[in-house]
Amino acid sequence: MVKFSEEQMTEFKRLVARYPEGKQKSALLPVLHLAQDSFGGWLSAETMDYVAELLQITPIEVYEVATFYSMYNLKPVGKYMFEVCQTGPCMLRGSDDIIAYIGEKLGIKPGETTADGMFTLKTVECLGACGYAPMMQLGKHYREHLTKEKVDAIIDECRKTAASLN
Repeated sequence: MVKFSEEQMTEFKRLVARYPEGKQKSALLPVLHLAQDSFGGWLSAETMDYVAELLQITPIEVYEVATFYSMYNLKPVGKYMFEVCQTGPCMLRGSDDIIAYIGEKLGIKPGETTADGMFTLKTVECLGACGYAPMMQLGKHYREHLTKEKVDAIIDECRKTAASLN
């Protein structure tokens, strides 16, 4: 059963308190982030139902938001998620080639996770860094002016970091 810890519930209450009485639905986006961070990096149907119950809204209201925004994951994701921009400026600068290269290198397609659970490849809409195309987001950090060599270095960096944590 999905349930926030005492600390997470305190954060939930803080988020909801930002909005006027009776407008708790306004907290949906940050609460979904909290839920995703709290329950394994993705939003299961059970998790989304729990959020709906807490916010006293219908589950479909949560599903509509969670399925609309690419920042919410609706299935398990890898430890490292490569979110590659696929909009115009990045495409003009070769993001399609970068997406194909990452897929070839890791043996996955966009929307898939490697068998070891290490990497997920995701295509996303504009990340607001058009001048640094092609680019991707890796966690909270942007990786810009991507080339095959830079992708190789990023993958190696992730593997080394993961190995050092084990």
